[in-house]
Amino acid sequence: MKKVRVNIGKVGVVTSKGDYSQVLTAGSYWLGFYKKITLYDMSKWYSSDIDFNIMIKDEKFRELVEIIEVKDNELALKFEGDNFKSVLTAGRYFYWKGLMDFRIKIVDLNSTEPIENIDKAVLCNPNVSKYVRSFQVKSYEEGLLFVDDKFKRKLKEGTYLYWSNMIPMQVLKADFRQLQLEISGQEMLTKDKAALRLNFYTQYRVVDIEKALIDNKDYDKQLYILIQLALREFIGTLTLDELLDNKEGVANYVSDYLNGKTDKLGVEINDCGVRDIILPGDVKEIMNKVLIAQKQAQANTIIRREETASTRSLLNTAKLMEDNDMLLKLKEMEYIEKIADKVGEITVSGGGQVLDQLKNIFSTKKIVK
Repeated sequence: MKKVRVNIGKVGVVTSKGDYSQVLTAGSYWLGFYKKITLYDMSKWYSSDIDFNIMIKDEKFRELVEIIEVKDNELALKFEGDNFKSVLTAGRYFYWKGLMDFRIKIVDLNSTEPIENIDKAVLCNPNVSKYVRSFQVKSYEEGLLFVDDKFKRKLKEGTYLYWSNMIPMQVLKADFRQLQLEISGQEMLTKDKAALRLNFYTQYRVVDIEKALIDNKDYDKQLYILIQLALREFIGTLTLDELLDNKEGVANYVSDYLNGKTDKLGVEINDCGVRDIILPGDVKEIMNKVLIAQKQAQANTIIRREETASTRSLLNTAKLMEDNDMLLKLKEMEYIEKIADKVGEITVSGGGQVLDQLKNIFSTKKIVK
């Protein structure tokens, strides 16, 4: 026999030849020769190599411990005071009653509802986060939640946390900002069989996320095809000259063509227009020649018009001088003055009048510089 003591706050588990025998609370006890005691701190969780199923049959042991059962589809979060401590997965757990200040929150991992009433700091803990899946919807987005491939609800902006399980969950998102769709280098034929390439832009916005993502697959690709068809339909009715003269009409036609069709896609068109019309090299060369010829003809017309106006002005001046000798003399003096400014030396012979000799010199162009 040997005497053992179990202090306050301790519990002794007695085994006999390795098998569970009894549990002892605070006090002094005598043990037989083949018996062994193991002391446990009541402020800590109980863990032993002895099968729980054997120990739980002892009524005194059941009175001293609290049993926590965590099922396969559950998770237990252990808190001491207000602080998170650990995660308990599926299994049976024991703790000593009386000294431990803790609480257990058991959650259903099969739930497809958002996680509530659990602080995000706990959910971000590395020991917990591996059991959590997260979906984020930004401020300019909307989302659609699918659970087991079935649409469940719309999601506004925010972060959504769900327990991770075998049930598939997916969030499809759409950007509600103004978007731009470019059709670049689209090859088309005009009514007069002129080949050209067109750059066209469209600004649009998603207005109905359910139509865009559920009723349609790749709504943006479908919008692209609709714009292509509208462009081909309209440009095929115009000659090249008509197209170049009426580029704004292309945007108006495309906008009218899409009106009503885009409602089924869940989008609305805000603006559209032709950015560039690119002609083949040979057509561009011909157009340049035509432009040069047109500008040359315009220049010739302007020159002739100015010459006609100048001749008409000279004729009017001549008529005035014919009727007024003094005006004629003044005009002659004006011309003599202009010419004299550019003449270095003038030789005048004879005894005639100087003015008459100068007139004769200028009229016969006998000027010696």
